Amino acid sequence: MRLSRSFLPTLKENPAEAQIVSHRLMLRAGLVRQTASGIYAWLPAGLKVLRNISQIVREEQDRVGAQEVLMPTLQSADLWKRSGRYDAYGPEMLRIQDRHKRELLYGPTNEEMITDLFGQAVKSYKDMPQVLYHIQWKFRDEMRPRFGVMRGREFLMKDAYSFDLDYASAVASYHRMMLAYLRTFQRLGVRAVPMRADTGPIGGELSHEFLILAPTGESGVFYDAALEDQDWLDTPVDVESPTALEAFYTRVTTPYAATDEMHDTTAWDAVPEDRRREGRGVEVGHIFHFGTKYTKAMDVSVIAADGSQIYPEMGSYGIGVSRLVGAIIEASHDENGIIWPASIAPFKAAILNLKVGDETCDALCERIYNENPEEFLYDDRSDRAGAKFADADLMGHPWQIVVGPRSAKEGRVELKRRATGERHDLSVEDALALVLAD
Repeated sequence: MRLSRSFLPTLKENPAEAQIVSHRLMLRAGLVRQTASGIYAWLPAGLKVLRNISQIVREEQDRVGAQEVLMPTLQSADLWKRSGRYDAYGPEMLRIQDRHKRELLYGPTNEEMITDLFGQAVKSYKDMPQVLYHIQWKFRDEMRPRFGVMRGREFLMKDAYSFDLDYASAVASYHRMMLAYLRTFQRLGVRAVPMRADTGPIGGELSHEFLILAPTGESGVFYDAALEDQDWLDTPVDVESPTALEAFYTRVTTPYAATDEMHDTTAWDAVPEDRRREGRGVEVGHIFHFGTKYTKAMDVSVIAADGSQIYPEMGSYGIGVSRLVGAIIEASHDENGIIWPASIAPFKAAILNLKVGDETCDALCERIYNENPEEFLYDDRSDRAGAKFADADLMGHPWQIVVGPRSAKEGRVELKRRATGERHDLSVEDALALVLAD
């Protein structure tokens, strides 16, 4: 994309309404614009980030056998009345009527709809298990939406739902999804620590929140540094083996990890002092087993091998895709702007032409840009160099390819890595090799 023709409305000053770093930087870098309280339009660069995150989430869901569907944003109130949640959910649910006075709602979550869809299609144990997911917009009418996309009213979410014949199989599904989440967050370029969460009246221990460490996080977190040493992308786990999944789960959950709400000072004192890590965290995912809560309430059963009717065991697994954009910025920025992980950045590199109109500079920039016009943002504006450097740092491109008249004559560029500030004088070929391999 050529910056002179792009819709990337950056701001020099911090917007007065933005209270936290991610909100300020998302507005300043031209990722979003607010259209109503807690509701945002995603501009081209922001939308690219959303799509990059969604694709990684999708690939890791597919890897563990989940199947993608797409459920509508509007749901019939009748589904929620069947489960008993329609009146209990509260004012966060946006309730509406169509022209025929039928009651609808803008979905805040999808347990009812997915249970109904499953019940319509699956009647026998032979068609079990099933894991279904979608990436869809949700709406919750927060009383006080704030912090930009971190606590908005409309948000993009991945929610998955597992259906199993018995508790043991449901546990295996839970373990499988735990692995998928750890791999997902590692690929997104952040470390999200799984922490045991309260299961409420359902009970049990199968509930975990995933928190990204960030100074502005809403929860205090305490965890064993042993969790920092795990590389889940290079750790083979046989996802079809309950024994292998159990061993993986034990390895993940044995080191201490808890939010301030679940913190156990006695257990914490048992962690070696040099391994204790404390800070703040932003929740970006939650996995939860809730058994037959919805299948029983909605009378969705299947025929077992012995001919009896059984209610499938369910679990739900959520990732806040739009929330992740803000959370990653909270965890990865400096005083100059965003520092995007390469896997989700809207552009791999910015090409900074320091002398637009110079024949050699223009030709070399065009040559570089044409190598990958979808992934490169070419700053072809006639602005001064300082403004170009400032905007490139603000927008957080992993690399900056700087083309000046002197180096251009020699076919060389200056390559800057945004995360470290390192600069190298390189040939065009060497610079492109580094950028495209990242």
